[in-house]
Amino acid sequence: MDEENKSAMAPKYNPNEIEKDRYKFWVDGKFFEATGDEEREPFTIVIPPPNVTGRLHLGHAWDTTMQDTISRMKRMQGYDVLWLPGMDHAGIATQAKVEGKLKEQGQNRHELGREKFLDVSWDWKEEYADFIRSQWEKLGLGLDYSRERFTLDNGLSNAVREVFVSLYNKGLIYRGQYIINWDPATKTALSDIEVVYEEVEGKFYHMRYPIKDSDETIEIATTRPETMLGDTAVAVHPDDERYKHLIGKSAILPIVGRELEIVADSYVDMEMGSGAVKITPAHDPNDFEIGNRHNLERILVMHEDGSMNENAGRYKGMDRFECRKQIVNDLQKQDVLFEIEEHTHQVGHSERSGAVVEPYLSTQWFVNMQPLADAAIDLQNGEGKVNFVPERFERTYLHWMENIRDWCISRQLWWGHRIPAWYHKETGELYVGKEAPADSENWEQDEDVLDTWFSSALWPFSTMGWPDTDAEDFKRYFPTDVLVTGYDIIFFWVARMIFQSKQFTGKRPFKDVLIHGLIRDAEGRKMSKSLGNGVDPMDVIDKYGADSLRYFLLTGSTPGQDLRFHWEKVESTWNFANKVWNASRFSLMNMENFSYDDIDLNREKSLADKWILTRLNETIDHVTNNTNKYEFGEAGRHLYNFIWDELCDWYIEMAKLPLYGEDEAKKQTTRSVLAYVLDQTMRMLHPYMPFITEEIWQQLPTRGESITISKWPEAVAEFHDEKASNEMKLLVSIIKSVRNIRAEVDTPMSKQIKLYIKTENDAITAELENNREYLERFCNPSELIIATDVAAPGKAMSAVVTGAELFLPLEGLIDFDKEIERLEKELDKWTKEVERVQKKLANEGFINKAPEKVVEEERAKEKDYLEKQAKVKARLDELK
Repeated sequence: MDEENKSAMAPKYNPNEIEKDRYKFWVDGKFFEATGDEEREPFTIVIPPPNVTGRLHLGHAWDTTMQDTISRMKRMQGYDVLWLPGMDHAGIATQAKVEGKLKEQGQNRHELGREKFLDVSWDWKEEYADFIRSQWEKLGLGLDYSRERFTLDNGLSNAVREVFVSLYNKGLIYRGQYIINWDPATKTALSDIEVVYEEVEGKFYHMRYPIKDSDETIEIATTRPETMLGDTAVAVHPDDERYKHLIGKSAILPIVGRELEIVADSYVDMEMGSGAVKITPAHDPNDFEIGNRHNLERILVMHEDGSMNENAGRYKGMDRFECRKQIVNDLQKQDVLFEIEEHTHQVGHSERSGAVVEPYLSTQWFVNMQPLADAAIDLQNGEGKVNFVPERFERTYLHWMENIRDWCISRQLWWGHRIPAWYHKETGELYVGKEAPADSENWEQDEDVLDTWFSSALWPFSTMGWPDTDAEDFKRYFPTDVLVTGYDIIFFWVARMIFQSKQFTGKRPFKDVLIHGLIRDAEGRKMSKSLGNGVDPMDVIDKYGADSLRYFLLTGSTPGQDLRFHWEKVESTWNFANKVWNASRFSLMNMENFSYDDIDLNREKSLADKWILTRLNETIDHVTNNTNKYEFGEAGRHLYNFIWDELCDWYIEMAKLPLYGEDEAKKQTTRSVLAYVLDQTMRMLHPYMPFITEEIWQQLPTRGESITISKWPEAVAEFHDEKASNEMKLLVSIIKSVRNIRAEVDTPMSKQIKLYIKTENDAITAELENNREYLERFCNPSELIIATDVAAPGKAMSAVVTGAELFLPLEGLIDFDKEIERLEKELDKWTKEVERVQKKLANEGFINKAPEKVVEEERAKEKDYLEKQAKVKARLDELK
C-alpha cells in the first residue's frame, strides 16, 4: 500500500466529505450503464417514475434504495444490469401545481391559452426533474442516465397512441355517457381508485313526496338533498306489498313540482329504510342503471365546478353545499322534511385536490376492462406468472381484477397525452388514429388528455423502444426482472402494467414484484403536511450521510410491512458506519507497504485467522441468499453482527497480537487475512452502503477500478474450518465470562487476577493451551492454570461454559452471599432450559415430524444443559 493512499483515510468518519464527489466518479466512469454484452445475462429494473411535482420523499428514498441494492449486487454478480431511470408527467398533480404558480403571478391557464400553458408546464418539468436527479445523486442511485425516459417524451407518446388506437379498433375503448367520479375543484374526471373514502359525520334527510291525485305520500331518504332537483322517478321493489298499488302512478317532486313515475325495480332493498328510493339518473351510478332500465330522463343539476345550473331553478348559481342548506330550510317550511337523522358514512374525496367527489353524468372515454382483466388473471395460472413478494399480495391483485369495472381514461386537462381522436367540424364524424386526418383543417382534436396511469401502464416496455419490437433494448431487456413498489399502488399501477403488457407483448412485464409498505412516523402515523411529521430524506443525509439512511431503510422492515422512522435508529446506523471506518483505518495503518502481490492465504494461519475466514464464508452465504430473496433486513443483520461483533470486536483485537509482535511471518499472514476479509466484507456491504465501501476499498491492496464493478464474494470451501469455529466459540465464551465476572465484582481489566480453567477432557485442555496467548491477552491473569483436575477454590467466582468450568479466586473482592444468589439464579435458568427441551423431546409429534437433524440438535442441547445444570449445582454445594 503506498503512502498516498494510506494517508487518504481521515482520522474521523465524515460522510459529507467522502460522499460529495464519489457519485460523479461513478457516473463519469459509466459504471452504471448497461453494456449490452451478450456474454452477460441481462438483469433489468425500471424505476417507478416519480412525479415531476416536487422533491422526493422518504418513501421514494426507501423504494429506490431497495432497487439500487438489488442492481448493485447483480452487477457485481456479473449480470448486464439495466436500471432505467425516468419520471412521470403526473397530469392532474402537475397541472394543479403549475396553475397554482400562475395564480400567484396573477395569471390563469385560460388567459395564456393551451400552447403557452404547456410551455410553462415543460419549464416546470425541467426545473423539478433537475431537483429529482440531484436527490438521486445524493442517495447514490446507480441509474443508467443514457436511457432516461419521461412519460411525455416522443417515444412514449408514440407508444400511448399505438395502444389507444389498437384498443379502440378492437372495440376495447369506447366513448359514452356515464356517471363518473368528478372532481369539482380540478374540474376533471377521476378513476375509481383516485377516490379516497373518508368517514364523515353527515345526515339522513327523511322526506315525504305527495302522490298525485291522492292524500297519500311516499317516504324517501337521502344524504344529498341538493340532487333531488334532478329526480325523475321513485323506485320500489316489485314484491313489496306496501307499494304495489302505487306502481305506475306518479309522485310529485317537492319544490320543483315535477311528476315522478313510481317504478318497480328489484335493485331496491325492501328492508332498507322505507323501501322506497328516489331516482336521480344524472347524479348516482346505481340510479343511472335503473334509469336505463326504465328509460328515464337524465337531468343534470350542477355545473362542472359544483355550482347549481339552470336545471336547479331558483337555486341556480349556488354552491352545492349552500344549495343543500337552502333546500333543507325550504323543505322544512313546506313540511316535507320531517326528520333529520345523524349519520356517519364514507364519503369519496379526490386523491389530488381533497374535494368531495361528485357522481356526475358526463361523456368520457372508457376502457372495456373485462377482456383485459380475464387475460391478466389467466397469466397468473401459468409458468410466466408475476411473482408477488410477499405472496399474499397476489390475492389483493386478483381480487381487484376479478371485480373490475370499466376504466374512465379521459381527463379534462391540458397537461398530458392528448386523446388521438378528431371530430369533423361539419358532420361531427369521429376519427381515431395515431396522426391527424390528412385534411386536418376540417377536424378538431378532442380537448381531453389521457389518465396519467394510461401511459404509466406501458412503462416497462414503452421505455425499451416498443412499439418497435426490433428495438435492441426491447429484445434484450424486456421483460424486466423485478419491480419494487408500495402496496398502495397495486391497483393504480401494478395491475395496469400487467394487463397492458399481456395485451401488447404477450408477456408479463416483470418476473417479480417486491411490495413494501409505507413509511410512518415514530408513532405509526402516516406522514403528512397536515400533521407536520414529514421528514425530508435530504435533511437526513445532510446530518448522517446517505449510507446511514440507506442502511436504516433497508434493514428496518420486512417485505410488505410498514416502516417507522426513528432518528435514533438512523444515528445507530451512523455509529455502525463509524465502526466500519475506524476498523478499516486501523487495518490500513498496519498494511504500510503491503501490496496485492504480498497477499498469501496459503500460509500457516492462527486460530483467529481460520475462524474469521470461516465466519466470512458463512456470512457471504447468508447475505447472498437473503438479498436474493429481498430479505434485506435479515441480510443486514448478518452483516452487522459479522462486522461489529466478530471482525471488529474479536478478530481485529486478536490480530493486534501478531501485528504488534516481532514475528514477521505471522505479521504477513495476518495482513493477508485482514486485507482479504476487509476486501470481501466491503464488497458485501457495498450495495447497502455504497459510498463508505468505495472509499475504503479504493485504499485496500486488493483494489481495482471501482468496487461497483468488482466481483461479488463467493464462499471458498477450503477456508471453511468447523474445528476452528468451535475452538473460537469456546475461547470467546471463556473471555466473555471472565469479563462478566470482573464487571460483577468491579475489578477492572487492568488488574491481574488468578484464572483456573477445569476442562472436561485432555483435548479441550490442548485446545486452550494452544491458544493460551489469547486468554492471557484478553483475561489478564496473574496465574493461568488449564487442566482436567483443577480443584475448585473455596472462595471464588465461577462460571460454566460448554466443555469447561472457570474459577476466579477473588478473596476480599466478593460477597459470597451474592455469589450464591447468582448461582441459584443460574441454576434456575438451566433447570428451565432442561425442562423446556425435555418437554419438546417427549412430544411424539415433534419427534415424528421434525427433520432428524433438528431432533438431534435438541438432544445435543439437552445434554449440554444437563451438564451445565450439574456443574452449577455442584458449585453451589461447595459454597454452601
